[in-house]
Amino acid sequence: MTSPSPRLSTPRALLRLLEFARPVLPRLGFGALTALGAAVIALMIPIVLEQLVSGPIASGDTTAVVWGAVAVLVLGLLEALMVYLRRWLVLGPATLVEYDIRRTFYSRLQHLPVSFHDRWQSGQLLSRMMQDISLIRRWMAFGLILLVVNVLTVIIGAVLLYQWHWALATVFIVSGLPLWIQGFLFEKQYGTLTRLSQDQQGDLATSVEESVHGIRVLKAFGRGPHALHRFTRQAQTLRDTEMRKAGSIARIDFWLVFMPEVAFAVSLVLGILLASMGQIDVPQLLAYFAMATILRWPIESIGFFFAFTMDARTATDRIFEVFDAHNDITDPAQPVEIRDPQGALAFEGVHFRYQDAGGAEPDLLNGIDLAVRPGETMALVGLTGSGKTTLTTLPTRLYDVTGGRVTIDGVDVRDLRLVDLRRIIATAFEDATLFSASVRDNVLLGRDDLDPGSPEAERVLREALAVAQAAFVDDPPQGVDTMIGEEGLSLSGGQRQRLALARAVAARPAVIVMDDPLSALDVDTEERVQHELRRVLAGTTALIVAHRPSTVALADRVALLEGGRITAIGTHAELMASSSHYRSVISSFEREEAEERAWRNDPNPTSELDVITAQDGEAR
Repeated sequence: MTSPSPRLSTPRALLRLLEFARPVLPRLGFGALTALGAAVIALMIPIVLEQLVSGPIASGDTTAVVWGAVAVLVLGLLEALMVYLRRWLVLGPATLVEYDIRRTFYSRLQHLPVSFHDRWQSGQLLSRMMQDISLIRRWMAFGLILLVVNVLTVIIGAVLLYQWHWALATVFIVSGLPLWIQGFLFEKQYGTLTRLSQDQQGDLATSVEESVHGIRVLKAFGRGPHALHRFTRQAQTLRDTEMRKAGSIARIDFWLVFMPEVAFAVSLVLGILLASMGQIDVPQLLAYFAMATILRWPIESIGFFFAFTMDARTATDRIFEVFDAHNDITDPAQPVEIRDPQGALAFEGVHFRYQDAGGAEPDLLNGIDLAVRPGETMALVGLTGSGKTTLTTLPTRLYDVTGGRVTIDGVDVRDLRLVDLRRIIATAFEDATLFSASVRDNVLLGRDDLDPGSPEAERVLREALAVAQAAFVDDPPQGVDTMIGEEGLSLSGGQRQRLALARAVAARPAVIVMDDPLSALDVDTEERVQHELRRVLAGTTALIVAHRPSTVALADRVALLEGGRITAIGTHAELMASSSHYRSVISSFEREEAEERAWRNDPNPTSELDVITAQDGEAR
């Protein structure tokens, strides 16, 4: 994960939300004004009470007492109306801000390069997407407004206290000084703890996600208790952090409750003395304590809203860490357009090193020179770790080369818009990922130019499924409209690969790059798929990572990748005759294929061992 940006002050950090809140600022402002209006109305009640006690109640004027009670009731109703208006004004805009941040966050995740997702845990991104953005919405609609309003209420109320007696008001003001000191200490400690807590929540979400996705493995190996023990440790660590947060809040709450109580006690003693000396009368003393009582909740709530603000500040930091992440795979300033792509794919002096590896590690791809002619099928073979899969990620700019260039029809792929490049080149991965959508939507994922209900879309869909030998999709009652479960885990590995292959075929690209897309298929099904691919790929340039001799047979030419370099290119027959390393690689493929065929025909340990032994003899 990337290191956090330099820490800004809390106001500056929260001001970064302004770009999202600007369209709704008028309504949020009116909401704050209504909240302040409700507070001012509440502060008027003690003044009315003073007039009521010193006038009608003292004189026994019953009619005036009734009117005074009506005035207090009207003020209470106006306060309730203001509270209602505040909620009505701010809730809608706050959810709109939440929507805008969440949509922008998701869009940002889509545009950031694969290297970013390699570094970040999915649980960390999920917790930011859901928890942090929701927290920001609640803070904008509730925490920010009431924090500002309650601070203003305390200030206005403190000023009004001076109309009754300066000494009583001074006691109230002085009692607030420890609160400001504690607030300063609280920000430094609580800010650190809340960041730690939210990061730990992301780690915990990652553990849950990994356990759910890997539930079959955990059950198969009986590692459920181990996973639970690991999860329990993480949950306990989060609990300890939350307890430290609670302790921090408890300390500031202590002062927020204790100091007003002290102020009340001192004011009571001082008020009685002042009344006995005739410097203040009873109605004034009653109004003073009524005003102080009204100010208690704003004072005590400041701690909660201060903590809320620290949580929102941390959530903002975490969101903007993703927004600020560097994206070096972007559209060029002056893009080139290929109007009629022919499909000539070339790697020219290509070097590649994963950026996290640093300068001490050698290039994984070290000067690749390879040209695939338009309409040609090129097989890429090599031992495990030779860089085959890495090479297939470069044409579509999932990663960018660190040296040399990749071209399509002579144009550097970095000079094309990403959307254009990925229409020209389609990729079928070995690890087939499907989405929680229908079969139709998964297969036609790359054909946004087709109306899903049109005859043309149906024709493309059926042709792609036929090529991939995916007739199994018609078995359920809903057929191609059947919903695929999360990540396609309800399907077998071979079924997922066939749908992923159908998706690549349906895209109708000029170039198709396939990273061993048939590895999970049995040999017979693979042969049928290859037969269809020969027909479909007749006019399409194809680069296929091969792990089986049958896949190599599909190719017009074969490129041998060894130690990060292309060491031989030619037909299968030419390389068998000229390259000992190629013969060794193909021998390993044949051995694996023989093992699979033997297992399918006579799946018992003895016969499998016999076949392996016989194959070893042939290789020798």
